[in-house]
Amino acid sequence: MGKLCVGIDVSKERSSAHGLDERGKDCFHLTFEMNSAGFAELIKAIHENSDGHKQVVAAMESTACYHINLYSFLISKGIESVVVNPLLIANFARLSLRKTKTDKKDAKTIACFLLVHKDSISQMAISQDFQDLRDIARERESLCQQISAAKVEIQRILQTIFPELEGLCNPFTKAMLYFMKRFPSARLVRASKPSTIARTLRQTRGCCKITFTAEEIIEAARTSVATVSPAKEIILSGKIETLEHLEKRRDELTRALTQYCESMVIEDLQIITSIDGISNGTATTFLAELGPIGNYASHKKLIAYAGIDPTVYQSGKYKGAGKISKRGNRHLRRVIWLMTVNVVQHNEVFRAYFLKKKNQGQPFKKAVFATAHKLIRTIFAMLTHKTYFREVCI
Repeated sequence: MGKLCVGIDVSKERSSAHGLDERGKDCFHLTFEMNSAGFAELIKAIHENSDGHKQVVAAMESTACYHINLYSFLISKGIESVVVNPLLIANFARLSLRKTKTDKKDAKTIACFLLVHKDSISQMAISQDFQDLRDIARERESLCQQISAAKVEIQRILQTIFPELEGLCNPFTKAMLYFMKRFPSARLVRASKPSTIARTLRQTRGCCKITFTAEEIIEAARTSVATVSPAKEIILSGKIETLEHLEKRRDELTRALTQYCESMVIEDLQIITSIDGISNGTATTFLAELGPIGNYASHKKLIAYAGIDPTVYQSGKYKGAGKISKRGNRHLRRVIWLMTVNVVQHNEVFRAYFLKKKNQGQPFKKAVFATAHKLIRTIFAMLTHKTYFREVCI
């Protein structure tokens, strides 16, 4: 029977599947429930129209969480499966003059796209282990964003009930979070005995070094222009507890992510962290979003997948300003930005390249993305050839 291409249009309760043989001939169409009985119907249809699971490749669009169970099910059955960016399917559909849109039509469009691009798109399939690694990395990223939001809220409240505190110290050290839970405002510091303040500060010294004395914080509270608000004191204490919980959870996921990488891609992790400025945290997230390096034919494919490839708009004599496409993996794009900013600060080779771009008149962001391209070229070569970083001009 040859190769069978199966396109699946996924929805929450019912999905549509369409099969095409390698000549583009319709093999089957199926509408099935998103449960075990429906999955069994799909497998039966695939069995009846193929010579075995190794002759089948299935594709579906990324649809929030709805495609995940079906994707995992097909992978567990030994069927090569890929998740395709919906933008690629939408652009492919525009090649047709017909504007009909139904679940059946969408499933066939995905199957046709898969038939045309099966040799290249099938290389983007990832294992369940890599999917688990990616899930942990994205959950950690979500927690980091929640932590940033919590810190902004804490700063906002502090500006009202103890604005002088930030001038004395960093309020987000473990020591100061411990102190602020007990004395969240200038009012409570003033109302407490100096010996109580001093004793609390001594209790926090095991967390980190305190750079001010009890007398200094008492004086800051005495002369403070803070608003008296018992309600905000309660809210601030609660937000500090939330922040501590989020940071604890983030640290747990960081350890889990590192353990996953060490068990799966320990050599790749060591290769990437051989570049000064790339930490275990960013390296593990990068590897989770990257997947197997063999999925990318060249560094240009990787740059495009991250969405940091330049866009060009030109018509006649008009040439628009160049920007990055932002059409790829936004999680990968974010971690590449963080990695690049760090290597510019800590690595002489990449700092020199960044300054060169700045001296050529490029604005900050454009110079950073130019450096990001160099960093990706370097990492791609290192992972492909399994070599460690050497500070030479690449």
